[in-house]
Amino acid sequence: MRRGYTLALFLALGPAVPAPAAEVVRLTVEEAVARALEASPRLARLRALGAAAEAERRGARAERWPQVELGAGYTRRSEVPELRIVSPTQDPTQPIQLVTIFPNIQDNYRLRAGVLWPLYTGGRIAGQIQAAEQGHTAAGHDLRAGRADLILEVKAAYWGLATAREDVRVRQETIRAFDAHLEDARNRERFGMAARNEVLAVQVERDRAELDRLRADAASELAEANLRRLLDLPPATRVETAEPAEAAPTGPADLEALVAEAQAARPDRAALLARVTGAEARVAIERGARLPQLALGGGYTYANPNRDIVPPEATWKDTWDVGVSLAWSVFDGGRRSAAEARARAEADAAREQLRELDRAIRLEVTQRTLELRTAEALLAVAERSLESAQENRRVAADRYREGVIPSSELLDAETALERAELARTEALASVRLTAAALDRAVGR
Repeated sequence: MRRGYTLALFLALGPAVPAPAAEVVRLTVEEAVARALEASPRLARLRALGAAAEAERRGARAERWPQVELGAGYTRRSEVPELRIVSPTQDPTQPIQLVTIFPNIQDNYRLRAGVLWPLYTGGRIAGQIQAAEQGHTAAGHDLRAGRADLILEVKAAYWGLATAREDVRVRQETIRAFDAHLEDARNRERFGMAARNEVLAVQVERDRAELDRLRADAASELAEANLRRLLDLPPATRVETAEPAEAAPTGPADLEALVAEAQAARPDRAALLARVTGAEARVAIERGARLPQLALGGGYTYANPNRDIVPPEATWKDTWDVGVSLAWSVFDGGRRSAAEARARAEADAAREQLRELDRAIRLEVTQRTLELRTAEALLAVAERSLESAQENRRVAADRYREGVIPSSELLDAETALERAELARTEALASVRLTAAALDRAVGR
């Protein structure tokens, strides 16, 4: 019985199989951007909208060409009395006869080919083509703007992960330093060279550092999950940043030159400018609808019976027709005027939106330029502060070992070093992010 229980337990648990190791993907920032651009559903949606705009453009252009229609039909009519008239004849033996004018033909077959070609539409078709062209142009610029936004988002996620990992590394080094300090303090207490409260103070600081490390680990995992989302990677994949967060120095920037570059290169501004032109084209469309519409039409009919021939006969006969049609809506209760007024108002709104965007672009470029300048200054200060904190930590450790200073001063030096390292890490990431944000604001 015991052997049966053992066998059942073995079968239930199964052999111990090690879990597969998580895949590690090591990427530079440019490789991450390229992968995100390829896997982004946001860009796929914008490309689909661009394809829709291209189809609309083709449809608008097709309005200029003749429309050819083919039709076929069969109709079964009810039985009706035939229309007959009395007609004289040349035969003296039968001076009159009955002639059927409209026979009772119940089965009717009809084939027709028709063509319609607009000759004059008051600019309506030209306006439709221009509006569709500008819509297609705007869709292309929307795709460029979406790419730029995604690039900035990926760079922010990449450097956010690099910063979070560096934060974890600094916290771990701080914990190791506190562990060494705590061991030293306990040895001193054992030989009566340090009070109990000094050991407890070091222990408290070490526990605080451990809590900070846990928070840093959580932030690092969240940053990695965000980057995996953008790169469309499996949840178990570990992403390694292969590029150090070193900031390349930037030269002095001419604000007016950057603003001019942004207004010329920003895809969102180009898209809005195309929509302004498209809105103006829609005004021409509504204006053209109020003017006379002239079209050339024609057709070829092959029917049994052909009702265009009198009297109709139950046989296949063909006819053709060509004509010109003129239509002019002289009164529609003000609907066309209202539609044109609405189109004019929408065009005015689009122009005002463009003016507002130009002001926002100037403000954004100014803001990003100042942020980059400030971030570079903060980085220089952080590097000097780190150098000073490292030297203070070295001197404090030497003096503590010699018994010249108490444990609290060494704790202060270690805490200051930790803060300086974190400040430099954040400053490096800030320079990278603000530089990327400035590139996006300028339209690079």
